[in-house]
Amino acid sequence: MKKNLFEMGSNFEDTWTADNKNISTCRKIIVIKPPNKHQLHFSKEKRRGKVVTIIKPFYLEKVELQKLLKYLKKKLGAGGTIKEDTLEFQGEKQSLLKDYLLELDYRFKS
Repeated sequence: MKKNLFEMGSNFEDTWTADNKNISTCRKIIVIKPPNKHQLHFSKEKRRGKVVTIIKPFYLEKVELQKLLKYLKKKLGAGGTIKEDTLEFQGEKQSLLKDYLLELDYRFKS
């Protein structure tokens, strides 16, 4: 019988190691700031032909950021999500978002 030329084998001796065991589990230190100390700015991206409005950076706890996102989504009537310290909204909503965030005492870069 012929030996398979395309056979792939693994050698699991005592000296083998896995790469994923060395990943550090340290967390980022989150600096919490009040709304009037934020310096937010807007950016826009096109994804699959549609505009996404991005606001960053927020210095809030995760729970507070989720509450803010829920409030803004309800006011805008649009979808949105949290990505690390940014909020992303469907559509071109920069002027409305700026108005709502100014009401909540957030500041923007000049």
